[in-house]
Amino acid sequence: MRLGLAANRLHHQNQDAALFRWLRACEAGIRELKLGLHAIGRTHDAIAAAGMLAHYPGLRRYPYGREGGLMKLVAEVVGLEGAERSLDGAIYLIDPVDPSSIFPEAIALKRQCVIHGKPFLSTMASAHDWIEMERIHAGFAPDPGADRFHALETQTLALIAHDAMKPQMLAFAAEHFDTLSRFAHRIATGTTGQRLNELAWSLGWPQDRLWAERYQSGPMGGDAQIADRVLERRCQRVVFFEDPHVARQHEADIQLLERAVTTVTDDAVCTTSPAVARRWLQAVALRAGRGA
Repeated sequence: MRLGLAANRLHHQNQDAALFRWLRACEAGIRELKLGLHAIGRTHDAIAAAGMLAHYPGLRRYPYGREGGLMKLVAEVVGLEGAERSLDGAIYLIDPVDPSSIFPEAIALKRQCVIHGKPFLSTMASAHDWIEMERIHAGFAPDPGADRFHALETQTLALIAHDAMKPQMLAFAAEHFDTLSRFAHRIATGTTGQRLNELAWSLGWPQDRLWAERYQSGPMGGDAQIADRVLERRCQRVVFFEDPHVARQHEADIQLLERAVTTVTDDAVCTTSPAVARRWLQAVALRAGRGA
C-alpha cells in the first residue's frame, strides 16, 4: 500500500509540529504495514532532518511542490502506468491559512481521492486513525495509543451527504446502525438528518427520540453550524459523503467545514469516501472483538 504525503510548513516547522507527532505515534505501525510514503520535497526533507523513518525503504522523495511534486501525487492517485505509479490515497496535513492549501493541485488531490474512493487524510487525527484501521485489518494487536479513536461512547459524530450521495449515506447507516448508535451523539444537516431519523425509527429506535440531531440544511448554513461544533471540540468525527461532480452554491460553507476540521488537526477525524467509512467501521468491530 502506498500513500502520497505532504504537510504545509506549519506542520513540520518544529519538533512538536503535527507531522512529527503523527510519526512518533505511528512509526511502528508504518513499519509493520510496510507502508509506502511518497513524500513531496519539503516534507521529505523535514522527516530526514528530524531523523525519523531512518533507513526506511518505503519513504520516497518527490520534487518540491513548486516543481510539481503535489501535481505528481494527484496523477498517481488517479493511476499511471504500472503499480509503482499508483497511490492508494493521500495524507495532506493542511494548514487552513496557508495559501498553498487552496492551490489547484491541493484541491485536485482531495477531489481525485474522493472520486476514486481513496482515503484523503487532512488532519493528524485522521492519519493516526487510518494507520490503526489498517493495522487492525492486517491482523496486528490494537495499539493502546489509538484507544481514543475507538471510545465512541464519548464522541459526537457528524453525518453529512450531498443529494446524490444520500442513498449511500442511508445504506451506510443501515448497514452499521448498531455501531453508529454507540456514539454519544449524532448530528447531521437538515434533509440527511431527517432521513436518518426515519431510518432509525424503522429499525426500532424509540419514536419519541431523535437518532440524529438536525441542523440547518447545507445551503442554509448547516455546514457552518457543524463547523462551530468541530472548532469547539464538541464533534470529534465527520463522515462527509461529497458529490465531487456537481457545482454547489454553498461551496464556501463546505470549505468552511473542511477548514474547521484542519484547524483542530489533533482532534478531528474526517472521512469523505463511503468505501473508507465502511472499512473504518469494520475495523471498529474487529478491534472490539479482540478485546481492545
